[in-house]
Amino acid sequence: MTTDTVTGSDYGNLVRSHLTRVEQHNASALDDVAELVLAAVQADGMILTAGAGHSLAAVAETFYRAGGLACVRPIYHPELLPMHGAISSTSAERRSGLAGEVLRDAGLAPHDVLFVFSTSGVNHYPVELALQAAEAGCPVVAVTSVSASAQAPRRAGTTLAEVATVVLDNLVPPGDATYPVQAPVTAAVSTLATTFLWNLLMVRLFDKATETGVPLPLWRSANVEGGDAANAEMLRHYQTRIPQLG
Repeated sequence: MTTDTVTGSDYGNLVRSHLTRVEQHNASALDDVAELVLAAVQADGMILTAGAGHSLAAVAETFYRAGGLACVRPIYHPELLPMHGAISSTSAERRSGLAGEVLRDAGLAPHDVLFVFSTSGVNHYPVELALQAAEAGCPVVAVTSVSASAQAPRRAGTTLAEVATVVLDNLVPPGDATYPVQAPVTAAVSTLATTFLWNLLMVRLFDKATETGVPLPLWRSANVEGGDAANAEMLRHYQTRIPQLG
């Protein structure tokens, strides 16, 4: 099958091929990020995750879910969520200063790690998040598309990839759409690719933690026997530092 002959029935193969390229392309960077996260866990630090618009789907993937890290603190503002206003969410991401507002109470420290999810990586919000974290000495992991950033307007003067400590590239094409191949107008791939990268990271992190004997604070599903009891200890430990745990 060639991309010139891809039809709707072949779309699954197209996506699987993309995810394979994402995994291969990011193999070394994922190892580096796993080391950063493991060091943060050992130091009892926070993994902060941020995004805007549909990148907030990636933030949701990282927070309070079965098998996920309990030390994750999501960073966001209601204005950034499309369901609270689609047009206004785009405006908010492009507004300088909002990153400072959402980071004000986060207390970034060098033993934390900030993940910024932004496929385009050019708007003020993601870029300023990364710049301010760097100023605080906090490592920044950009989950972005280098090729999409290269073709997007540089609204913040630079790109997320250029100011991050480590870049995980989701290889999403400019515009995000992937189908039909000859002139893509639908089937955005950014959420799939970004979620895949996060879970590739979780697998590497688990293996490294097992090798070094570091216990990982992982949530259990609340819908399996013993899940609530297993989660209670982590809630006690993290609830005062992660307001969103409620």
